[in-house]
Amino acid sequence: MSQVDAFTNERFKGNPAAVVPLEQWLSDAQMQAIAAENNLSETAFFVREPDGAFHIRWFSPLTEIDFCGHATLASAFVILEQRIAAAPLTFRAAAVGDIEVTLRDDGLLEMSFPNRVPELIAEPPQALLEALDIVPEAVLRNPQAWFVVYASEQQVRAAAPDLEALKALAPLDVVVTAPGDRQDFASRYFWPANGGDEDPVTGSIHAGLAPYWAARLGKSSLVALQASKRTGLLHCRVEGERVFVAGAAVKYLQGQIEL
Repeated sequence: MSQVDAFTNERFKGNPAAVVPLEQWLSDAQMQAIAAENNLSETAFFVREPDGAFHIRWFSPLTEIDFCGHATLASAFVILEQRIAAAPLTFRAAAVGDIEVTLRDDGLLEMSFPNRVPELIAEPPQALLEALDIVPEAVLRNPQAWFVVYASEQQVRAAAPDLEALKALAPLDVVVTAPGDRQDFASRYFWPANGGDEDPVTGSIHAGLAPYWAARLGKSSLVALQASKRTGLLHCRVEGERVFVAGAAVKYLQGQIEL
């Protein structure tokens, strides 16, 4: 197992993910137990398929996750570092199909996600509004989360929703977002029903954030800040039905799991 800090080039920042390369699948119970033992946002497991693609699955400490960006980035980093395969790479996931990962000239790893732009919700659920401590400008939704739009990065940083109340919104999580002070936009991601109180850096949600802000700001290439305590930077590009999300990664540890 390797542990990698994703969406950062500084150790102890970004979002840590565990990566477990497999020759054949462990049982679901074993993978969930490993993820719970790691107690990270996600532990990624992958098996190489006959066509060279990597079938990938992601587990939070609580449950299997449909779509995880930072652990995919971490997995690509491990595959390239350990020379399991050369770029470009293809990851295959049941919920989102094939995710292509390329190594950019600037050294960042860029993932190709399906465009999951959120839709404006005229009447947000009362449970969401009651859980928020700052009144939103707008609320949107995609298959993954409720998007709460604020006026400023300061409001995003100050947000302190009622996490216990957010569990009532399961299976959807909650992302708060606003225009950025130095970057194009900022966000924070809360997911008490599916993994933990706050996710440090969430690659998958930028498949929805990037197209929303691209349309609002009138630009297709954006730099995003996830304003958690650890922080992370994501370089986003929107092209039609695909959203490209790139970032750096750095290894923290490599070890062996005893079963």
